[in-house]
Amino acid sequence: MAKQLDYHTIRKIFERFREADESPKGELDHVNAYTLVVAVALSAQATDVGVNKATKELFKIVDTPQKMLDLGEEKLINHIKTIGLYRNKARNVMKLSRILVQDYDGEVPNSRAALESLPGVGRKTANVVLNMWWGHPAQAVDTHIFRVGNRTGICPGKDVAAVERAIEDNIPVDFQHHAHHWLILHGRYHCKARKPQCGTCLIREYCAYEDKTE
Repeated sequence: MAKQLDYHTIRKIFERFREADESPKGELDHVNAYTLVVAVALSAQATDVGVNKATKELFKIVDTPQKMLDLGEEKLINHIKTIGLYRNKARNVMKLSRILVQDYDGEVPNSRAALESLPGVGRKTANVVLNMWWGHPAQAVDTHIFRVGNRTGICPGKDVAAVERAIEDNIPVDFQHHAHHWLILHGRYHCKARKPQCGTCLIREYCAYEDKTE
């Protein structure tokens, strides 16, 4: 775990990120808040590419909780069976859809507590939805952010909760909204787990990682 970088260094890092991509976007396909919840719930232990392939046809016919209930669990399984843990995920999607219809008039709530109360929706999923759909500066810490945060010193922490706090505490407020997307994309395409591409890294000079590659 690298030492926490100072405010001015972190600011320079995020200025670089912003120069390279002013408005980074999540890579999960969705058409509204409900399909975003479903997509993020399905993405646990799966790739965004794999989820997008599975939901491409699904979201053409299902874009509300009621339509999901009308589709039924077995037909949902047929759409998502290429995704890991698909049976359990299908069960949770049906349960959360039923709750949304019964308790929220078919609308996705915009509070973290309400989102986290839905089956299959944890804090990370809730934060993704709050950030991507409602524009809240919520930080969804996945394996990429955890790795980048600790490797670079941007937001080190021993666990996901600690990294989330480090993002909120140390990244300047004007970068908070897009922070988790910049970090995810940097980890996914540049600061990779096995072979970080330090030689072409746009924040190399500010990164605290001691074992930089060429």
